Amino acid sequence: MDNQLPTTGIPCRNLICWLRNKLILERWRVLLRVPLCCAVALVLASCSTKPPSKSLSATPSQSPATTSSTATDPTESIISELEERVRRDPEDFVAFNKLSGYYLQRLRETGDVKYLELARRAADASTAILPAGQNLGALSTLALVDFASHDFVAAREKALLLTQIGPGKSQPYQILADALLELGDYDAAEEALQKLEQLGGITIGSETRLARFDLLRGRSQLAQQRLTNALSMALAEVPPQNETIAWCRWQLGEAAFVTGKYEQAQRYYSDALQTLPNYYRALGSMARTRAALNDVGGAIDFGERAVRVLPDPAFVGLLGDLYKINGREREANAQYELVEHIGHLNTLNGALYNRQLALFYADHDMKPEEAFTLAANEYKVRRDVYGADTVAWTAFKAGKINEATTAIQEALRLGTNDSKLLYHAGLIARAAGDRKAGGEYLRRALALSPRFDPLQARIAQQVVSE
Repeated sequence: MDNQLPTTGIPCRNLICWLRNKLILERWRVLLRVPLCCAVALVLASCSTKPPSKSLSATPSQSPATTSSTATDPTESIISELEERVRRDPEDFVAFNKLSGYYLQRLRETGDVKYLELARRAADASTAILPAGQNLGALSTLALVDFASHDFVAAREKALLLTQIGPGKSQPYQILADALLELGDYDAAEEALQKLEQLGGITIGSETRLARFDLLRGRSQLAQQRLTNALSMALAEVPPQNETIAWCRWQLGEAAFVTGKYEQAQRYYSDALQTLPNYYRALGSMARTRAALNDVGGAIDFGERAVRVLPDPAFVGLLGDLYKINGREREANAQYELVEHIGHLNTLNGALYNRQLALFYADHDMKPEEAFTLAANEYKVRRDVYGADTVAWTAFKAGKINEATTAIQEALRLGTNDSKLLYHAGLIARAAGDRKAGGEYLRRALALSPRFDPLQARIAQQVVSE
């Protein structure tokens, strides 16, 4: 495993992010070597310094502005209170369950994987007190942790167990539907979604999941209606949940972006950032959208902010592309090098970022065989349409045209309207000798979203104009 410090021209802010992430992950490696009870004690002790909220919020993915804002965050106050509660009573499994839930909320808000491991350990502590079969709160949290860790098979199995233990509850079907969608079992996912709506009615959770299914099926307008309804319900909640509102707005922005409505997408992302300042998803999407609106300088500003908040490989790679377009080759290369270091930092990151790393390699004509291997290995288990697309794209770049042709048909099987899928299909068809079909796919991609990617859309336009 490559854990060497990157040395070639990485801007200081990204080097600091890299070092902080490495230190926090090394900390968890140490914790993983000790017994559970000791690990939980160490975790809680590390969070108990005064003030406790600052101890938790000083994470590797936060900028100074974020740290100061979260010092008074009510979520952090609740976490601090719950940590004190389990410190006073180590047998309080209910407090452990609540604590794990709030850790997962912080994960959603910040993207910081530290909270993922904290959530798992709190849930494990709860099940050590009361077994999972009688402890639905802890079992639900462990299913969510598996999902967030990209262990979708384990998440599916725990969700199925939850549906058996509590057959009249709707939440297990949310987790089950999510896991099945990631695994590419779309018929079973549709059944789970129907069960979710039957048991729970029309809720934020059901509407956002049905919207995702609609997008996969190419029903963009219906998806947008569902997301708009979900946002209305989120805004009406008392008290309002800012992360949920920001997430709904971000999803609406994503739905607008994939159909080429860049101004509309920008408004949704801006609203998300008004709701949750430094929301990492919206920052990364704003960078991409500003680039689509031909504002490369603004795109770079948002890209740099996104990387400061969370050095996610997708954000780092995008920032590298923006630097490249702006003629800043040295800085672009530094970002590209950083993508590899993050992707290979440890086993957890490998599980989280395999697909991103494979796509990054393919997009930048790097390590074609390694990219294909990453994609093919993941697709053995995670057989969704985007997994098939990753296999197709990496196979194409590795010169495996037959494999690429087969995989891209799998990627298109639901009729998903996504310019990247169509772009990949176009270049693969041309490589297979069908220039007519290739041209049609490329024209469809550009008609749907003419600036779907800062670099790849330019290539599509060049090929179409040949």
